[in-house]
Amino acid sequence: MSEAPGSGPTRPGRRGTMALRTLAMPADTNPSGDIFGGWIMSHMDLAAGLSATEIARGRVVTAAVSHIQFLLPVHMGDAVSIYTDVVKIGRSSITLAVEVWVMRHRVGDHLKVTEAEFVLVAVDDAGKPRAMTLEA
Repeated sequence: MSEAPGSGPTRPGRRGTMALRTLAMPADTNPSGDIFGGWIMSHMDLAAGLSATEIARGRVVTAAVSHIQFLLPVHMGDAVSIYTDVVKIGRSSITLAVEVWVMRHRVGDHLKVTEAEFVLVAVDDAGKPRAMTLEA
């Protein structure tokens, strides 16, 4: 995949703040040697949950994932950074833009490899949606 400088997945700007960083390891690869898409999605869900829990000041659950795009493969040895940015806050839900960026073999270029939108809902101890109290 070839991109013009400053456009597409190689653009320098990351959206939001880093919520999670990890390393792609050999056990996470598919038979072709790329990292499983499900591994990427699970880490995106973890990052979204960490960010939403902080905003909601309590337990949250993932309600929906949409607009997911796998832009480039993730390779074993890539440093994987996941960024989240608030799109919308409702009475009990939080919508986050989630971007996955990698640094190839921990020393190369930063590349955006995956993006999606996650909706999480604040819940009480019984698992029922609850209204969030947000500080001004």
